[in-house]
Amino acid sequence: MKKEPYQIAFIGGGVNSAIGEVHKAACQMDGHFELVAGAFSTHEETNQKTAKTWGVSPERTYSNYHELLKAEQGKLDAVIVLAPTDLHKDIVIEALDAGFPVICEKSLATSFEEGKDIAQKVDETKGFFCTTYNYTGYPMVRELKQYIAEGKLGTIQQVQVEMPQEGFMRLGASGEPPKPQSWRLKDTVIPKISLDLGSHLHNMIYFLTGERPKRIVADQATFGLFSQIVDNVGALVQYTNNMRAQIWFSKTALGNRNGLRIRVYGSKGSAEWFQLEPETLKTCDRYGNVSLRDRTGGVKIANQPRYNRFKAGHPAGFIEAFANYYEDIADCLAQYFATGSFNSQYVCGIKTSLEGLAMMQAATRSAKSNKWEDL
Repeated sequence: MKKEPYQIAFIGGGVNSAIGEVHKAACQMDGHFELVAGAFSTHEETNQKTAKTWGVSPERTYSNYHELLKAEQGKLDAVIVLAPTDLHKDIVIEALDAGFPVICEKSLATSFEEGKDIAQKVDETKGFFCTTYNYTGYPMVRELKQYIAEGKLGTIQQVQVEMPQEGFMRLGASGEPPKPQSWRLKDTVIPKISLDLGSHLHNMIYFLTGERPKRIVADQATFGLFSQIVDNVGALVQYTNNMRAQIWFSKTALGNRNGLRIRVYGSKGSAEWFQLEPETLKTCDRYGNVSLRDRTGGVKIANQPRYNRFKAGHPAGFIEAFANYYEDIADCLAQYFATGSFNSQYVCGIKTSLEGLAMMQAATRSAKSNKWEDL
């Protein structure tokens, strides 16, 4: 039986990447994983610098993922794929074929068709696969999930989720334009903004409500400094059990650093959570009573020891939420090593990852057809 800390390698995620440092800190925060190998970058200088900075030996630092997957067979418990989304399909399939459990940064792939190829490989190999969606790791988001599950909001009728950012519009202190990574400036079948941000919103709605999208009508626009890519998307979505959702995500909403906001409306009440004030959940009942909850008092999830690395009043944030998600992944790996499968209310598996691509691809079709599109 494999034991923690699980031995892992990164593919991508070098020190110059957007997300590598966060994954490195989060996965090791609670002692569940140990980073022992990597192919961190195709640029050798960055690759070696990352290994040295993070204490990975030169002997287990590889110039490409092919070398890593060949040399590390039998030595690792999982690989974490942090390369650009355009590369996910080939890396994930090769890793599954080599017998590695795979933890993949969102989004699953660049199209529904690529995602189906990955899903087929997961089924064929009976391999372990999950995608990281760290916003669901916030304690008060999990409290909201429990609140909904207990029926305290009644029948969920409407969900509004938004994720406005400004990175494709905001200038630097001296007026210099933004410089996103080059791969983010090339739209694929699904625009990169829908893979980056839209997939989070799809996952969040399913995470909280358990409902699945059926039809979507969407608008896509370009407002920012990069005319070749979509940078603003709005949509209406029809879900199972007659639930409706409104979603908006943007990289040209000046004044919004990362404005993820969730509003859930039911027949008995409503709830709201805002990522910039992550410790607080706002609820309202049918009589107009408004309540604010945090990790103390009348909560059932957020006051658990695992969510309180330090006491309430000392805010936990983005990296802690990621660490919460990695603790759930560790639990799933333990299940998988013991039984060959896993089940989790928190971790995003292949089905939901693939559905997110289907929804974002349908949104793209709708923006072009000006009509409702079925998933």
